[in-house]
Amino acid sequence: MQNENYDYFSENFLEKLEKEIEKPEFTETQHQKGKLTARERISLLCDVGTFFELDKFSESRVKEFEMEKKKTLGDAVICGFGKINRRQIFVFSQDFSKIGGTLGEAHAKKIQRVYQLARKTGSPIIGIYDSGGARIQEGILSLEGYGGIFREQVLSSGVIPQISLVLGPSAGGACYAPGLSDFVFMVDKISYMFITGPEVIKKVLGEEISFEDLGGARVQSEKSGVCHLKFGSEESCFLAVKKLLTYLPQNYLEEPPFKKDFFSDFLEKEETNILRVLPKEKEKTYDIKEVISEIFDSNSFFEISPEFAQNVVVGFGRLKGKVVGIVANQPKILAGTLDINASDKISRFVRFCDCFNIPIISLVDCPGYLPGKDQEHQGIIRHGAKILYAFAEAQVPKIALILRKAFGGAYIALASKSLGFDFTFAFPFSQIGVLGPEQAVKIIFKKEIVENPQIEKEKILELEKMQSAFEAAKLGIVEIIDPKNTRKILSEALEGLKDKVEQKIKKKHGNIPL
Repeated sequence: MQNENYDYFSENFLEKLEKEIEKPEFTETQHQKGKLTARERISLLCDVGTFFELDKFSESRVKEFEMEKKKTLGDAVICGFGKINRRQIFVFSQDFSKIGGTLGEAHAKKIQRVYQLARKTGSPIIGIYDSGGARIQEGILSLEGYGGIFREQVLSSGVIPQISLVLGPSAGGACYAPGLSDFVFMVDKISYMFITGPEVIKKVLGEEISFEDLGGARVQSEKSGVCHLKFGSEESCFLAVKKLLTYLPQNYLEEPPFKKDFFSDFLEKEETNILRVLPKEKEKTYDIKEVISEIFDSNSFFEISPEFAQNVVVGFGRLKGKVVGIVANQPKILAGTLDINASDKISRFVRFCDCFNIPIISLVDCPGYLPGKDQEHQGIIRHGAKILYAFAEAQVPKIALILRKAFGGAYIALASKSLGFDFTFAFPFSQIGVLGPEQAVKIIFKKEIVENPQIEKEKILELEKMQSAFEAAKLGIVEIIDPKNTRKILSEALEGLKDKVEQKIKKKHGNIPL
């Protein structure tokens, strides 16, 4: 921006400059691609009239590229703060219509600044990514810029919630920025993330693959688990962000928002009808989400990563207005077993809840960790240990409810008081043991069954009695509850733990088995 080109004392000087920042042709370019502009996105996200832009005229020192040719001002990112449902947030939105949204020195410094301000003020930060990656013209300055952003993200981790909306490309090293945040949202057909693009893959490996099949919203939400939620439109994505924030505190020093409907006391469920959902036949499956809807406040469950590792279900809910994190096995998928992806999904969610003072309720119906050569070779020991670490480390209130069964390592990881659960409840008909009775009998009475196969059923019945939750209750390990009183008991347990404080061991940090 050359000083001689502008009359600083002219009427409406700033308004004229602002028109050069947001030119109509740039808006049209985005709309033709089926995308909103950077400013339109912020307008839809923030409460009307609350967004305050920072560093509006900040731009690169390097002039030999598209921005200079088009005689436009500012850089390819809009930064500032505003409010969502009257709560302050900081936000940045990359502008693909300017130099492909590429990141250079000034671009990076603007993002770093909003991160620092968000951390200082204890406000959540939302990043909207739509970028071609590092700005080649700025060379090492763009790489240094990414390094600075990544560091700000790490410093902010566990201090303020970080939400990333990938609403365009995020390729190469750039995709580590969303990867370092707490939640990643994507939109079908316009979002994609990958380290190495289709052209490089074709050149190096001879494989042809589209942008969508390599790193689109479907792939990242179903296969990799990088994307926590995908949407059909940008508008629905913004609505989900607003809803997610209603479950989260502003920062690690605050409690989650309490929300109770005006008529909730009159409509309060006196009893839960869980037995309507749980089949009497232990071999039959059911949908754990029906159990969740019976226990928690009506329409309060907000699921995270619903398409990834579907053998477990995690998300936020409310119990009499109080926010809780819910971790549950899904019996209708892989019998609710824990595998590598499920372990990652649970441990990541548990650690987030612990960061932001969200109590955890674990609903357990699990035969154990998934067996198999592939799981062992891919590191189920390492991944499974993450759940143990996450729950043992978490200092928030932790409550477990065993619905039907909890065997082996799954019991330890998801329900054990010795691991750190404050309360472990169990239904009268539930089973707890090292192995399921059918498998255990084949090991314990292997020789006897070979000699007399008829005794197998008898031994299974005997072992089922030994593994009854009542036997565990006699040892003071679990507390038996009536299914119809589940909601009431969990709510009272949560209330009893509201002042829970644990002494931290003085150390730098632990070493989770990554």
